[in-house]
Amino acid sequence: MQHFDNISDFLRYTNQPPAEHPQLYIYDLDAGLDQVICKLESSPPITTDFYGISLKRGVQGKMSYGRTKYDFDKGAMVFTAPRQVVQWDNIFLDNRGFSIYFHENFIKGHHLANEIKRASFFGYATNEALHLSTKEEALLVSLFKHIAQEYHNNQDEFSKDITLSLIATLLKYSERFYKRQFLNRKDLNTELHVRFRALLADYFESNQLEQKGIPTVEWMAQKLNVSQRYLSDTLKTETGKTSVDLINLFLIEEAKNLLLAPNASITETAYKLGFTYPQYFSRVFKQKMGISPRQYIEQQRLN
Repeated sequence: MQHFDNISDFLRYTNQPPAEHPQLYIYDLDAGLDQVICKLESSPPITTDFYGISLKRGVQGKMSYGRTKYDFDKGAMVFTAPRQVVQWDNIFLDNRGFSIYFHENFIKGHHLANEIKRASFFGYATNEALHLSTKEEALLVSLFKHIAQEYHNNQDEFSKDITLSLIATLLKYSERFYKRQFLNRKDLNTELHVRFRALLADYFESNQLEQKGIPTVEWMAQKLNVSQRYLSDTLKTETGKTSVDLINLFLIEEAKNLLLAPNASITETAYKLGFTYPQYFSRVFKQKMGISPRQYIEQQRLN
């Protein structure tokens, strides 16, 4: 399965114009009439390292997100998250709508990094795209135009914070509209990997990582009321990754956020994430990221 760790490669893959920012891409409503959101009609399953927010109008074709299929004939708003499997078939898009892509590193150290984890519409558990009323769509389009304006302006010391605040506001409104859409519905088919990640998030937020250490796959299976073998097989089927891989990826994601806090300590970060030895944390981090925690901190300070 092809994986895109940066937006530029993904844009080349989908035959889109290059981005003006290495970690942020905006498809502008006011772009030329000959521009389309995506010129690649079909794609086998792919994954990325960035979030996507898209309003699709006047569209034909189908897109798969996990095992959920979206029908765009009536137009829809769709949210995609890093490392989730996306596929589309016979998609024909006109220039009405918008798309925002932002790399997960773009929000590290900002409150949005924590808030976005709680947004259920970025997970596979949400079985439907968001369908907007005319009034709701107008509001979100207005917010998008402000984001696009910041994107195309000359960047200064305020640009990133303003952009992230606007994206956070757009997501808050989207959450409100989703609750309206699903007010009387219950999702009975929550994917196991969504529950797995939610359990890890609760474990982290209740400081159990620091107090008890990294949970074992056996403990996770018991809490989810499934066998260890079933958990491993199902997670492998749903995500292509093992239980241990998913635990380590979760820890690295939390680490990237903790390391960008003011006066962050690599040793303290390791202990907070349940590592007995900071050296082992640094080794796992480098295996997954390709750079050491210290190099990551220095790299992010330059962005």
